[in-house]
Amino acid sequence: MGWFSRLRGSEGSSDLDVDDAREVLRNGGLLVDVRERNEWDAGHAPKAKHYPLRTLPSSIERLPADRTLVVVCRSGNRSKRATRLLRKEGLDARNLRGGMTAWRAAGQPLVNSRGRTGTVA
Repeated sequence: MGWFSRLRGSEGSSDLDVDDAREVLRNGGLLVDVRERNEWDAGHAPKAKHYPLRTLPSSIERLPADRTLVVVCRSGNRSKRATRLLRKEGLDARNLRGGMTAWRAAGQPLVNSRGRTGTVA
């Protein structure tokens, strides 16, 4: 759909599609991956930061308060929970709808822990 889901149609929603997420990232946003270590190692977006959901509450202070956070997991369920948590803490967090599965389906790059082409685990 693009540009914050056509802005007016997404008021109040914290979900972004891949096109919107890419736009936010181009404009200084940060991709926050909340999947487990084995999922991250198999494949993640090249500039993402890894904060597993189970450790996120103790990591909030390390996240930048002055940037939009695009939160991602495999399918969008864990990242939706993480997005709610971050928003309650006052951070500008958005959930990547469809997660890394949607990211890959849109042809976006994935790298594994060895720097090679990754997969969604």
